[in-house]
Amino acid sequence: MQWSFCTKPIPFMNKTVSEIELRHRTLRLPHGEDAPLIGSKQHYREELKKWQKKLLHVQQAIYHQKKRAIVVFEGWDASGKGGAIRRLTGHLDPRGFAVHPIAAPTDEEQGRHYLYRFQTRLPKPGRIAIFDRSWYGRVLVERVEQLTPDDAWQRAYREINEFERMLSDDGVRIIKLFLHISPDEQLRRFEERLHNPYKRWKLTEEDIRNRSKWTDYASATEDMFDETDTRPAPWHLIQAEHKWYARVEVLKKVVKALRKGTDITPPPPDEKLIRLAEQKLGISVPDTDTPAPQQSEQDN
Repeated sequence: MQWSFCTKPIPFMNKTVSEIELRHRTLRLPHGEDAPLIGSKQHYREELKKWQKKLLHVQQAIYHQKKRAIVVFEGWDASGKGGAIRRLTGHLDPRGFAVHPIAAPTDEEQGRHYLYRFQTRLPKPGRIAIFDRSWYGRVLVERVEQLTPDDAWQRAYREINEFERMLSDDGVRIIKLFLHISPDEQLRRFEERLHNPYKRWKLTEEDIRNRSKWTDYASATEDMFDETDTRPAPWHLIQAEHKWYARVEVLKKVVKALRKGTDITPPPPDEKLIRLAEQKLGISVPDTDTPAPQQSEQDN
């Protein structure tokens, strides 16, 4: 049996599949000097509370409107990804998000395409998927540590762009964050972890070895920015030299990105539920023009 393949462009393709358009911003990793910070704990707590509340409102809208979103965290070892994720999710409804910490692939995943294990973790309607490291390992650690052939990681830039284009065209919002710290700040945090028995487990032999390849990782990171900073899925470079600033900045970036095109107005009341509450519980719901009762701090 002889197969024939169509090589002519399909007329409707340009209308249904978006272009992969790079932003050409030349993102570069800054030095640690003059890194932005938040000067006082009170200001930090106020900003944190404000943006966590905003994110909760956005999450509720995503949940009710059955939208989907992905938040990708990449960054240096000890750059504060875990702490930022805890502040990002601390006030969210647990039904509406999932955090996926990504480590080395399992034996089963090793025999499949590297994107397979991420495809199985994509968010359901109404959910936010948060990746603590991601498919970008292909062009970062796998490239620098020579865990994959050169042609494989070089090909991965286009594969990743097409993967994200597919998700974006299907309505998934993608937010990509890279947390950057200086080598000196990383060393200070490594020392803190070694001296704190409750944090010592965070420091690994791999973390220590990777410091000797800082220049290689920096080069791979900037190449990643150049090749995958696209219009629908841009990179957000977070200066994370100071943890308070980084945590608030992550919240701001995520809130602003998720709010685009999302109506955060609460859904209309369920009239059937209101009537049932009045009949069975004796609870009357005020008119929509009447201000709602003040919520307690715990309710917020």
